[in-house]
Amino acid sequence: MAAIFEHHIIFDHKFDHLLANTADNQSATALALLFTSLEKTSNMLSKAQLKNAIAKGALWLTRGQHTQRLRRVKKILQQGDELHFYYNETVLASQVSDAKLISDESGYSVWYKPYGMLSQGSKWSDHCTINRFVQLHFTPERAAFIIHRLDRAATGLMLIAHSKKAARALSAMFENRTTDNNTLEKYYQITVHGDHSKHEQPQVITTDVDNKSARSTFTCLAYDETKDQSLIKVKIDSGRKHQIRIHAASIGLPVVGDRLHGIADKNEAQNLQLCAVSLRFTCPLSGHKQSFKLPGELQSSF
Repeated sequence: MAAIFEHHIIFDHKFDHLLANTADNQSATALALLFTSLEKTSNMLSKAQLKNAIAKGALWLTRGQHTQRLRRVKKILQQGDELHFYYNETVLASQVSDAKLISDESGYSVWYKPYGMLSQGSKWSDHCTINRFVQLHFTPERAAFIIHRLDRAATGLMLIAHSKKAARALSAMFENRTTDNNTLEKYYQITVHGDHSKHEQPQVITTDVDNKSARSTFTCLAYDETKDQSLIKVKIDSGRKHQIRIHAASIGLPVVGDRLHGIADKNEAQNLQLCAVSLRFTCPLSGHKQSFKLPGELQSSF
């Protein structure tokens, strides 16, 4: 059975013996404290295992009122510091395909997020997230801030900001759906079960999502009679969670691979067929009109 546990430590005088083993008798590192604290428990791990888990984002440091992920194993601790270690062997062993850089705009970059890559980490790790991948991609490393999200099972374009200023401006644009000069436009492609060509074209769907207004426009691109599946272009004017999947299911044409809102076939082999294929907006940083489109080989297809 895969090991799963949490371990919390307050660095206080109980660990004074650590200081006696340091060169200056005055400092102790995060790795030394964690290793020593776990050493006499049933959850003992080697230093190599601890370093691997820490590199993948399993360790957190609380100092005063601030808590953040800690990767520096040689971080010198202060009296009163708290370490929070979250170990999940299965999570730490997870692997995903690499994201692909579409465009580097300096203050932000545009990426293709593959299936299985997360938009956000958890207390257990962040090594399978797109922002961690992007941070490590550049030399030297750049800060990486999430602007908007795609479901783990979805694929497609994502913006990653590289400064707090860019993150604030771009996040506001996504939240408000407009910039001063132009409306943000987001387009997706989905493959659904059924024939959407029989519906009004384009079809505007305004079914509420979680009791909030939501609007999507579906346009059929192709229908495969053999598979009884349709390829649909989707434009969304609101950003509700699972909006496209819910709207597709609401008209009786669930997205292929949608095990949450779609056909109740848990054995359906295909991944979720939902891909963010293009973004158009006026950049709030430069004022320039921007348009990004996913290369055809990365888009949804039959």
